[in-house]
Amino acid sequence: MTFLSGVAAAAALLVSLAMPGTIAAAHAAEPVRIQPTTPTIAAPAAVPAKLITVPPLPTTADFTTLAEAVAAQDSSVSGETLRCLAGAIYFESKGEPLSGQLAVAQVILNRVKSGRFPTDICSVVTQRGQFSFVRGGRIPAIDEARKTWRTAVAVARVAVDKAWDTVAGTALYFNARGRSPGAGIRRIAVIGNHFFYR
Repeated sequence: MTFLSGVAAAAALLVSLAMPGTIAAAHAAEPVRIQPTTPTIAAPAAVPAKLITVPPLPTTADFTTLAEAVAAQDSSVSGETLRCLAGAIYFESKGEPLSGQLAVAQVILNRVKSGRFPTDICSVVTQRGQFSFVRGGRIPAIDEARKTWRTAVAVARVAVDKAWDTVAGTALYFNARGRSPGAGIRRIAVIGNHFFYR
């Protein structure tokens, strides 16, 4: 007996008790048995698990120009690693075109992956004898209200997210015009006032 037929039988019994001499007489010899049942509830259709979508990192194809890629970035600093990379961009190339700033960032990222330098960005930037702006293993204080700082942070984000390609893609070294490169390296790009080498 289903839940609904059980309810119907109970309702009929109550009606028969309320109307003596009619239905009650017909059922007097025959006891009504109501069996307890558990109502059957249809299971809901399978609902697919909610998918968590992570937007893809911007790629070169998402922007028409490097300036557009830089402008699309958040210029707030969210961690020490980004601060170190932006600091190197700021001190080494803030007066350079965006492509030169990005190339400086790429050199640092290439060093991290090279196996010849420290394995994290801050250690590469503060490595003794590598960057002239570093003093006592520390990056000097920066006025973060300056537009050139905000640009350096945005360029650092573009570099880390690989949102734009640079012609200095494999460079491990750079120097300013008028300085001699070390022995055994070859120049792969010239951007603004910097030469980039591998």
